Amino acid sequence: MDATFRRYRTMSFVTGTTLLILFVTLALHTVDLALWKHLFWFVEIVGVGHGVVLYPIYMIMCFNLVMKFRLNYLLLAGMLLAGFVPGLAFYIEYRMRLKLYPEGLPAR
Repeated sequence: MDATFRRYRTMSFVTGTTLLILFVTLALHTVDLALWKHLFWFVEIVGVGHGVVLYPIYMIMCFNLVMKFRLNYLLLAGMLLAGFVPGLAFYIEYRMRLKLYPEGLPAR
């Protein structure tokens, strides 16, 4: 597996996971306000971590992958959108893996 794809895959999982965590904790806000008072600091940390640190790194990995494999810019738009829609990062990563490695991931 190419190092560029490995870095993209890692950042896709990390960014997608933090986005799902943020989505679930924000959904808990509508369910139970008492729980929200205990989770507020956690949501702030995860939100800042996702938006300020992880998503820009994920964007760089997406640009790097598109340039390295000479992919369509429409795929880049889908990859960048995956950082905003919960769960989409995992699906896009799966589709990119199938597109770049149709016979399966090579052994290290």
